[in-house]
Amino acid sequence: MTHLLPFLALSGALALAYWNSFGGVFQFDDFNVIVGNPAIHSWQAWLADAPSGIRPFLKFTYMLNWTWGVGAFGFHLFNTLVHLISAFLIYHLSRNFLKHHAHAPLEAGAWTCALIFALHPAQTEAVTYISGRSTSLMALLYLGSLMAYVQGCDRNNRYLVYLASPLLFILAVLTKETAVTLPLALLLWERTGKAKRPWRVTLRNLVVHASLLGTMAIVLCAHHGYLIFFQACFRIRGWAENLLTQVNALPYLTSRLFLVHSLNIDPDLPVVLEWDPLIILQAIILAALIFLGLSCLRRRPAIGFGLLWFFIHLLPTNSFIPRLDIANDRQLYLASWGLFLAFSIEMGKAVKYLKQGRVLSHALVIPLAFILCFFTIARNNVYKSEIALWEDATGKSPYKARVHNNLGYAYYLSGRYGDAEKAYLAALRIKPDYSLARNNFTLLDNLRHEKAGMAGEPHLSPRGRGAG
Repeated sequence: MTHLLPFLALSGALALAYWNSFGGVFQFDDFNVIVGNPAIHSWQAWLADAPSGIRPFLKFTYMLNWTWGVGAFGFHLFNTLVHLISAFLIYHLSRNFLKHHAHAPLEAGAWTCALIFALHPAQTEAVTYISGRSTSLMALLYLGSLMAYVQGCDRNNRYLVYLASPLLFILAVLTKETAVTLPLALLLWERTGKAKRPWRVTLRNLVVHASLLGTMAIVLCAHHGYLIFFQACFRIRGWAENLLTQVNALPYLTSRLFLVHSLNIDPDLPVVLEWDPLIILQAIILAALIFLGLSCLRRRPAIGFGLLWFFIHLLPTNSFIPRLDIANDRQLYLASWGLFLAFSIEMGKAVKYLKQGRVLSHALVIPLAFILCFFTIARNNVYKSEIALWEDATGKSPYKARVHNNLGYAYYLSGRYGDAEKAYLAALRIKPDYSLARNNFTLLDNLRHEKAGMAGEPHLSPRGRGAG
């Protein structure tokens, strides 16, 4: 029974933090990728779309939820279970990592890391926001592949290393393309800690994953759906311009791990066109952190692993490949594990040698868990309606036209036409050529003049959308 306690406690803590997420409604990209996407509304439609569409495994899970017929509740239940299983995997992987660190408490460190991962409010965008599943489900499959690889190497089980782990890797990429970093993450795991295997053994263990990565790169570049997707990305902005923009965005994203009260579904981050003193300073700090991670791999492996894991998982979304949205909170979902692990290990080391180390550890972790739980519950409440979400976003991004347009459309749907007009006008003051807001304002104006509620729907998508 003792070995079940961490799982029961973790399940209870996560249930407490996410109980109110089940009342959330479809939001923002949910309408594009789920509600208004016929490809996931039946088995036949999914089968027809799978060969040419992108992210077929993600769409498969959407299709299962949609055909289940219980609405948003079923999607929330699935997302929460995915998050719970990922937290369990984080516990086991952290425990395995800690075995190679004799100076760190095994159970306490793994439990602390998994608890922070499960309860941190930054995770809500990948869990409570329904289409955030692209990130959380990919992370589950990614962690599952890592777990199979680690267990297979430890037990000398070739089926886990060369079959189970690669299959989960494929499913992760078919859920979200950012999973292509897995071979690099496996290499980091191999070269961290006190039980490093010889290079020839490491390369032999990674040969299937590396071969799959090369094959996937060819397939993704040749696949019609992904080719259109990547072409659309590079029409947003150039790679060099995007790299500068991300140098500015990464500090913002990292700060969300600490500024848990200011999470925002649509942050207002600028596109950076040229170097300036602030960008240079930020680039130097980021480079220094990467160098610190590399230099710590041998003597302080927890810090080295944590920093490099963090940057590896931000590489696909926050480097030279442009995205419509410069940064989103959900990009921290998998990346954050490395930092949480490093924090848990270093805290464990710090309190281990104190006379009341166990008491002090509990005195630190339990209040932290309650604080994170409080902010997660508060963040979940924001997703209870479109109005609540976009009122929150306009308060945090008051100079971004898209959030005002989306708030205006939420008001329009609820019949609050006066508030909708104010929101549309706010969007047009910020961006006079914003066609979505102009179109929605015209619809509202026609409705008011006809006084019959028979005006047609907008010709353009009523909500501004970001990348999935």
